[in-house]
Amino acid sequence: MLRIIVMGVSGSGKSTIGEKLADALDLPFLEGDSLHPKANIEKMSSGIPLQDEDRWPWLDEIGARLAGAKDGIVISCSALRKTYRDRLRTACDGPLLFVFLDGSFEVLHEHMGHRSGHFMPVAMLESQLATLESPVGEPLVFRADIADPVEDIVVRSLDWIRSGQR
Repeated sequence: MLRIIVMGVSGSGKSTIGEKLADALDLPFLEGDSLHPKANIEKMSSGIPLQDEDRWPWLDEIGARLAGAKDGIVISCSALRKTYRDRLRTACDGPLLFVFLDGSFEVLHEHMGHRSGHFMPVAMLESQLATLESPVGEPLVFRADIADPVEDIVVRSLDWIRSGQR
């Protein structure tokens, strides 16, 4: 059973990559942002960064979805800090894979500028980057460069997932 978090800051392509991975693996995809409480979305929409106290209930809900996904699941979740990822690992109670979508401020800013209808303003990117603790070196983490084409990221991520050489 595969349980996968597609992670990164806003604008990294979590939803796009997550949906494509889920389709290729014949797994359900869950947009983690859809689990945020209304108060969190209002804060972020107003340009107010979330604090840990805001994130814990959201992360616990994602953890519950991971634990309940007996046939596997792909979930998008920023998972910016190691403590957040460890909380998800504990909730999952089994192997949890992370596909880390990493990139420069310039590429992220460009991605965010091209999307519409998302609650996260571009101005919040700096806050997210300041919060991000890179997962590189943690177990079961694959890093992808978002400057690469989406299809290349998907293919390399799938190769890593299927290889078992995690």
